[in-house]
Amino acid sequence: MIALSAAFPAKDTAAQDSKDTLSTFPLDSLDGLELANAKAEVVTYDGRRALHLVPLPGHGNGDQAMFGTVTGTDFKDGTIEVDVAGKPRAGASAEMRGFVGVVFRSQSQGARGETFYLRPTNGRADDQLRRNHSVQYESDPDYPWFRLRKESPGVYESYVDLVAGAWTKLKIEVSGTKARLYVDGADHPCLIVNDLKLGDSRGQIALWAHETTEGYFSNLTVKRK
Repeated sequence: MIALSAAFPAKDTAAQDSKDTLSTFPLDSLDGLELANAKAEVVTYDGRRALHLVPLPGHGNGDQAMFGTVTGTDFKDGTIEVDVAGKPRAGASAEMRGFVGVVFRSQSQGARGETFYLRPTNGRADDQLRRNHSVQYESDPDYPWFRLRKESPGVYESYVDLVAGAWTKLKIEVSGTKARLYVDGADHPCLIVNDLKLGDSRGQIALWAHETTEGYFSNLTVKRK
């Protein structure tokens, strides 16, 4: 793990509701990023400056998640928006889908947290069952995706149109024990979770990608209620 102590340059403004605070993080530097199971670099990807999570030396074909916690993002309720792009790394096995997303209410550098993530190569697969696994919710440490799929098939994952490697806008609305995921500016959520497994908790926001994934992130905004 690499820890960088300075905060991301962020601009805080009062939203229309005086109780709301809007913070913006361009993700164009490594300042204020606490890394777990990963390195990070700032690159130009598909026409924009972006933060790229990279596996540690000797990794890249295992089954670990990479975390980039954005320091200073104490979050309970509100809205998170970020642009992500994900695709399988060169040499990744055919089962790898390019997993990329966001952890919210994250604690202990991702050891506990609620996660929404994409499986980009599923979005336009010819197999309808794979398409139905395009977006996923999971909750560490007790509710990984495979437990949720086994115990509640189809409840914590859904279909949405995705293109592997393309910039995709995520919006996550969180209130109490409920969260909704919107993709690419849609008016309606593609996934609704009414029973967040960590309950009515709080924590930081982390950028998330599987170590078999090329994961890129840009333009993070956080509105806290």
